Amino acid sequence: MSGDDPHVHVVAKVPSDDAAVRNVLASAFGLAGDLPGVVTTGCGLCVPYAAASARPDRVTCLPCREHARREHLRFADEVERLSGMPGSAISPAQGRSASAHHRDLARRFSEA
Repeated sequence: MSGDDPHVHVVAKVPSDDAAVRNVLASAFGLAGDLPGVVTTGCGLCVPYAAASARPDRVTCLPCREHARREHLRFADEVERLSGMPGSAISPAQGRSASAHHRDLARRFSEA
């Protein structure tokens, strides 16, 4: 954690896919890239990767929780909008399901 910072933060890029991309590469090609040692958080701090979480029940930094809430809502709206466009890689039903998941995460980040 950053100096005396006791909080668990959220990575600024929400949804964060670094670990997911790493897992896909590892399973598909047997390659495993390194995860970043330090990440920028939703509140603007740079903290060790281990001091950040994408799970609402673990994040204790209030500005990071608000950032994650906003970003999950933004992402939900974007996925739902894009899934309804012609030629979309996902169906409108899949878009609604993914949007519902991110709206639920946003709700969970807004809970104390």
